[in-house]
Amino acid sequence: MTGYPLMRVDIVVAATFLPKLTYLFSSSYFRKYYLSRSLSLSLSLSLKKWKYFPFSASLVQFYNRRCIPVMEGIGTNQGSVTCASWIRRPENETLVVLGRSRRGDTSPPIIELFSFDAKTVSLSSSPLFTYVLEEGSPVTIAVHPSGEDIVCSTTSGDCKLFELCGREANVKLLAKKLLPLEGAGTLKCLAFSPDGSRFATGGLDGHLRIFEWPSLQVVLDEANAHRSFRDMDFSLDSEFLASTSTDGSARIWRTSDGVPLTTLTRKSDEKIELCRFSKDGTKPFLFGTVQQGNKAVTAVWDISTWNKIGHKRLLNKPASIMSISLDGKYLALGSKDGDICVVDVKKMEICHWSKRLHLGTCIETLDFCPKERVVLTTSTEWGAVVTKLTVPADWKEWQIYLLLVGLFLASAVAFYIFFENSDSFWKFPIGKDQPARKKFGAIFGDSKSSDDQNTWGAYEPLDM
Repeated sequence: MTGYPLMRVDIVVAATFLPKLTYLFSSSYFRKYYLSRSLSLSLSLSLKKWKYFPFSASLVQFYNRRCIPVMEGIGTNQGSVTCASWIRRPENETLVVLGRSRRGDTSPPIIELFSFDAKTVSLSSSPLFTYVLEEGSPVTIAVHPSGEDIVCSTTSGDCKLFELCGREANVKLLAKKLLPLEGAGTLKCLAFSPDGSRFATGGLDGHLRIFEWPSLQVVLDEANAHRSFRDMDFSLDSEFLASTSTDGSARIWRTSDGVPLTTLTRKSDEKIELCRFSKDGTKPFLFGTVQQGNKAVTAVWDISTWNKIGHKRLLNKPASIMSISLDGKYLALGSKDGDICVVDVKKMEICHWSKRLHLGTCIETLDFCPKERVVLTTSTEWGAVVTKLTVPADWKEWQIYLLLVGLFLASAVAFYIFFENSDSFWKFPIGKDQPARKKFGAIFGDSKSSDDQNTWGAYEPLDM
């Protein structure tokens, strides 16, 4: 059986008059072999256009719930994916944590753990572990650099702390109390510093909190930091924290004592929306998206002076999310209509485009995989998607060692050839009474042991 079993229009007609076709829609065989991503997108749009057919609206809802899986095997029959993040593990293992909202009375809000397969660039078909939240749906998630602690903010105004335990298929989440953030309100931004020593939160009410981790000792508790938080990020050395507001302002904070250092300058009609520090360790820059009317650009600030040094149009549309890879080589932007672009930081040129990745919906999460050139994106409509980037492959550790060994062997061979042919190469004349150059083996001496020779034989006997 090849090709699509029915044309898009025929599916609508047949589903209207033949209820048994819904069984075909819900079957795993149909989802696996006939609902590729391109068919999913075109079918969804076509169903929405044929509104004069009876029950078409119900069919669209049914199709969205049962027949459009999140591309890598995560079904959407539960609540919408609201947030996600990669989890770095000390072993050769990478996990993904997802937060799902409540759907009606039958699907409570949950936190799920999935494994990631680098060979197939996909997530596991079923979660390794599921934690049911009693109150509130997940808003955003932050993972500690060690991969052991996970913090999730909820719509109920509380923050949940989870400890990741176990390995591989036996992982689980242990819930702990986060007393300083109980009743803190809805937190839009959560961030750990790269060294894991600081944890910052930004609320919809503009409240900024900076804690030492894991002691949770308060470094800063500023209720009027912004009108309402939009984004935040720590610098590579964990010394600075950049935060942006919904009113377009951006401020810089010193994380050691919470002192506000400066407010980034902008024009009256400009809004600084997103911010990310450079992470390559050589370029002390702060990247930010700036919206000026209908014009959207990516600007760069020098963090030694906090002066703007330039800008460039990259996404050519308003961005909803920004992310930077752990090694600082790539910067990614997600749009409000489902596109993403990845930029080479050294050249500030786009090296990867994924258009209509989340067709017609705002990208809520954009996160680089810690070990592969893969990004994780989420939206409320299309769920979670992992995408392999079309960028040059990185050198593996074993490839670097192999190259070093090869260079060492090549240099040894070159030295031997040069030594054997040094006289002919330099064309030094050999005098009549000048002895010829010793052979290569003479350098290391005779093969006989020196213990078998008379050490005093080279000298005349002493006359006592």
